[in-house]
Amino acid sequence: MTATTADAPPPDLRLPKRRGVELLLLVGAVLISVYGYAAVGLARNDAVPPDVAAYGAGLGLLALLAHLAVRFRAPYADPLLLPIAVLLNGLGLVLIYRLDLETPKDQAAPTQLIWSTLGVALFIVVVVFLRDHRVLQRYAYLSVATALVLMIVPIFFPAVNGAKIWIRVDGLSFQPGEFAKILLAVFFAAYLAANRNALAYTGRQIWKLQLPTGRVLGPIVAIWLLSVGVLVLERDLGTSLLFFGLFVIMLYVATGRTGWVAVGLLLAAVGAFVVGSFEPHVHSRVQDWLDPFASIDAGQGPSQLAQSLFAFAAGGMLGTGLGLGHSILIGFAVKSDFILATAGEELGLTGLTAIFLLYTLLVARGYRAGLALRDPFGRLLSIGLASILALQVFVIAGGVMGLIPLTGMAMPFLAQGGSSVVTNWIIVALLIRVSDQARRPRPDHVETGVIAPTAEDEL
Repeated sequence: MTATTADAPPPDLRLPKRRGVELLLLVGAVLISVYGYAAVGLARNDAVPPDVAAYGAGLGLLALLAHLAVRFRAPYADPLLLPIAVLLNGLGLVLIYRLDLETPKDQAAPTQLIWSTLGVALFIVVVVFLRDHRVLQRYAYLSVATALVLMIVPIFFPAVNGAKIWIRVDGLSFQPGEFAKILLAVFFAAYLAANRNALAYTGRQIWKLQLPTGRVLGPIVAIWLLSVGVLVLERDLGTSLLFFGLFVIMLYVATGRTGWVAVGLLLAAVGAFVVGSFEPHVHSRVQDWLDPFASIDAGQGPSQLAQSLFAFAAGGMLGTGLGLGHSILIGFAVKSDFILATAGEELGLTGLTAIFLLYTLLVARGYRAGLALRDPFGRLLSIGLASILALQVFVIAGGVMGLIPLTGMAMPFLAQGGSSVVTNWIIVALLIRVSDQARRPRPDHVETGVIAPTAEDEL
């Protein structure tokens, strides 16, 4: 495209790479995690854990390898994404190790470290080999077909803690729905990017909502029915809310029409009410949410939700200190669903707010990368991936704090769960790739007034 010299962007407006800032932040993230690990040992055993140096070296090596992949393959990527992920993952390992000290026969931290290593390895693979995020748009229907298979397979396996979301084979567990959310985000982004005009401007107008034609609206209805189907068959309220909420957010971003948000919330409320009223497992969680202290009044002791609320209350403003809380009383899900209660009790409201701010920064930077892109698919993909993290944090934090019914999902990076930590690292890798494309300067020739497209633009 030809432009005048005055229209060409001046060279001094180009964004710096900020890889040095990223490396400095990574050092800080590793040091904070090592300090937390040492603090737990001092609080519990009056001595620094003997393997604290190995823990710091291992986490530091993973961070360095990830940084090198970003430095050489995505040099213009957002410098905050990787350090935030490393810090959250490191804090998660510290909290799980702290809870392991209360359960000597159930050591989850070593396994979580292995899964974290696998997650970082896949992060590096995505950053190194996925040179352009737009390649994923070609595989939209393959992505949704694979996602459907991953969501359906757990139905044929026994329920775990009341929900059929796990595949267990010879002691190994796998939660395929965690990977399905990334594939669905790719499909939603590709479909909405291709049909955004039809969704926004064609069809019949009813009240203030422009309803598209049945051919365009069909996949939307199918996704909603799929969401309710997952909820009914797998008894998994959290995954259903996540999938449907993800689609409603991306639909709003694609069309800019707030009416879709209202319709989405209405359909989600109707589906949740129907299933919550008639499905016993979901209904019991709703009842526990409505009256978390009912079991205490009945003389049966506090429920998990009640113990979680007690833990938050005991933490106060500054917390009891790492290793000095009693959140282990919550029970079997203390390292997964309720790990946020441990953070709230031992780090207090101050530490909990800092954790939420980290999630907020991670999501905001994902949104920022998407809004800076020119291609609709990349914009929707980035916002969709960031929304997955935002929805998970809201649903999980709301559940353990009594704001909404419990869902059984895993807090990103913090909670015990191999499938969860791996998929979250993949999400961060995709956001890194998108942000690199968004911040990468386009070569321009000021002297001739010609703005040349980059290699990525020509794909």
